[in-house]
Formats: sequence, structure tokens, C-alpha cells
Amino acid sequence: MALGKEDWILEAALAIGRGGTAAVAVEPLAKRLGTTKGSFYWHFANRDALIAATLDAWENEYTEGPIAQVAQIEEPRERIARLLEVVMEDDREGQADVGLLASAHDPLVAPVFARVQSRRFAFLEECFGDLGFTPAVARHRARLAYGAFLAWFEQRRVHPDRPPSRRELRAYQRETIALLTRGS
Repeated sequence: MALGKEDWILEAALAIGRGGTAAVAVEPLAKRLGTTKGSFYWHFANRDALIAATLDAWENEYTEGPIAQVAQIEEPRERIARLLEVVMEDDREGQADVGLLASAHDPLVAPVFARVQSRRFAFLEECFGDLGFTPAVARHRARLAYGAFLAWFEQRRVHPDRPPSRRELRAYQRETIALLTRGS
């Protein structure tokens, strides 16, 4: 079976989750994919092109995709809860986010990372604003929500030998929503 561009992008995203953009190296990726560097160069001009494609996929799949899934939910508390469920379902999303934090100042990553963060925060602020919070409180709640998302995946990365159960994930999500929406 021939590998496609998407296979390389997925493997690069997993590598970023493990160690930031520094972990994106062609030979190790090729080895994990069971192919040669020639396959890589069939799809990408160089490593930077792979990172750029991976960042583009991350932005579309893990920012615009989840927002589109929940944006039409009218009740803001339900919208926030569903957003947390959606983004925490896929370990790759959170792992990539945590890995990209370490590379946020990389010239390839910085503009995409800034755009993604702005989009995510704006959406969360809107949701908390729809709950009746003032703009300042909505901004703080958005930061707390995003921090809770990152903390979940950082703990998963730090303690891979202790994966949480689905029940633990749901409890974490419920507690987070209850804390973030208190006072609305």
C-alpha cells in the first residue's frame, strides 16, 4: 500500500505531540511509517513543507472542525460542554497542542499558533459572554477552559503508564464545566 501525504502529516502530528517540531525528522518518520525517505520527497519538498502542512491540518481539523461542530448549539453551557467533549475525544489533538506549545516561537509555528489561539479564545469568550459574563470575566473563563484542556493532555503525556478511563474523562469534563460556568 502506497503512503499518501496524509500519512506523513499524521505521523508528523504524532511526532510533534511527543517532542514539538524538533521531533519532526524525515528518517525517523520514514522508519515509523515503514518506508523510505524517497516516499517523503515524493510528497514534500522539505521538512518545513511537512511542518507547514501539518500545522494547516492541525488548524483545520482541531480548531475550525470542532468549532463548526458546536457553533450551532444555542444553549451556551451545552455548547461549551460539547466543545470540551469533542476536543478531548481525540488524544492526537491535545498531544499536538502540548507539543506545539514548546515550539510556539519557531518561525514556522508562531503565526499559525497565534492565529489558532486567537480563534479558539475568541470562540470561547463568545460562549462565556453568551452565558452572561462580562467581557473581562468571559476572557478569564476562556483562558481557564483552554488551560483545563491543555492540563488534561499534559498529564496524559507525563504519565502515559496511567491512562485515565472514559469515566475519569467524563468526570473531569463535568467538573470543569461546573467550575467554569458557576455564577452564570
